[in-house]
Amino acid sequence: MLVVAIVALMSFLGILTETAMNTTFPTLMADFHVSLSTVQWVTSGYLLTAALIMLTSAYMKRRFTNRQLFVWGALLFSLGDLLCATAVVFPQMLLGRLIQAGCVGLCTPLMVNIILDVVPRAKLGVYLGIANLIILIAPALGPTFGGALAAMGSWRLIFWITLPLALVLMALGQSQIKQYTKAEPLAFDWTRFGLLATALIALVVGLTAFGDGRWAFAFALLVLMLAAGWGFLRVSRTSTRYLFSLRVFHEPAFLFSFLPYITLQFANVGLNFLLPNYVQDVFSATALVGGLILLPGSVFNGIGQPVYGWMLDRFGGKLPLLLGAGLFTVSILVFAIFGPALGVVGVTWVYLVFAIGRSMAFSNSVAYGLKGLPKDLQNDANALYNTGQQVAGAVGTTVLSLMMTMINHPGWSKAQQVTAGSNAAFWLLVALGLVVIGLFWRLLKPQAA
Repeated sequence: MLVVAIVALMSFLGILTETAMNTTFPTLMADFHVSLSTVQWVTSGYLLTAALIMLTSAYMKRRFTNRQLFVWGALLFSLGDLLCATAVVFPQMLLGRLIQAGCVGLCTPLMVNIILDVVPRAKLGVYLGIANLIILIAPALGPTFGGALAAMGSWRLIFWITLPLALVLMALGQSQIKQYTKAEPLAFDWTRFGLLATALIALVVGLTAFGDGRWAFAFALLVLMLAAGWGFLRVSRTSTRYLFSLRVFHEPAFLFSFLPYITLQFANVGLNFLLPNYVQDVFSATALVGGLILLPGSVFNGIGQPVYGWMLDRFGGKLPLLLGAGLFTVSILVFAIFGPALGVVGVTWVYLVFAIGRSMAFSNSVAYGLKGLPKDLQNDANALYNTGQQVAGAVGTTVLSLMMTMINHPGWSKAQQVTAGSNAAFWLLVALGLVVIGLFWRLLKPQAA
């Protein structure tokens, strides 16, 4: 577990800086003189870049050693830290974040792949839960960490503080991380990677263009996304180079766990962006309070991971998956019906219920899916789980930020406009919660007595 802990802590730093930045958006907008739709690329661009790197993780696992992947992840994080901490213009900040995304893109799949190498299938739930415990503490600390530094000092401290920690972990990883499978000199499929990357980038940029009212550009990107996706499928039929195997989509255990997984991530990252800004705009809360409202829920999100994994290993998928999806959906319904009346304290309590339910369903959907897959497809599935998670997060941030700011009613205050836009976002998430419950029923159907 020491090796897993080192890799997980490196991912922890990446996620900590990601979630810490969410509460600094108003400050960044003022410092760099950019709009909300521009500054949200600090999160969306980060998640999209991490997704593209995770897309290669099945190939990386077979081609390079665990130590090589870890060291590169730590180096990219450190370089990104320096660029962000010294940023004088927004493009420098964004470049630093995109480089820094390489850390999460390499280290998060690496952590799961190491567990798959050494842990028996019957105990995957518990061990994945322990690894996720380390990573998911970051969202618990990130908003509070970022909000406190923005309020009392400077958002730049986020990067200066994490830099020495990354260097220490890099030194530990070089001495402790071992290799459990033989690396092979495989040929990378640049064509398929380029096509899929084009489709994913076109999707996220197209959504942003739609929100900015650039209809023609958004439509062109939609066409590009569909063309690139079609090209990817066509090339995949004859390609002899390696990226990942599409055979995983023929496995019900993967398909009906992957779809809820990315839907839950869409909701989680989007809501983690929306709520801190919601309480600042609607209730006139400070950036520090905006971060603190997520703290109790994020703490339970993290510390509950081993328990949720044990529930899966002990009772099977029905209890944690359906209970988690139910709590997720009900809590969002409360936001949709009572949002402005909840106040800061009410938002904090409802988010706590949301975080428990989402966490219970989210982590176990991967463990349940991996348990049901053949060993030779697990690394490919892991690559797609991680990629889908990041893309869904980028899309979630983009979509919910657009919905939050889409109301421009003459005569309404900013608080009223944000309330109306956020309420539309809440109802969208309620509908997605019902979809998740339906997908889980389908996933569990073969195991029904």
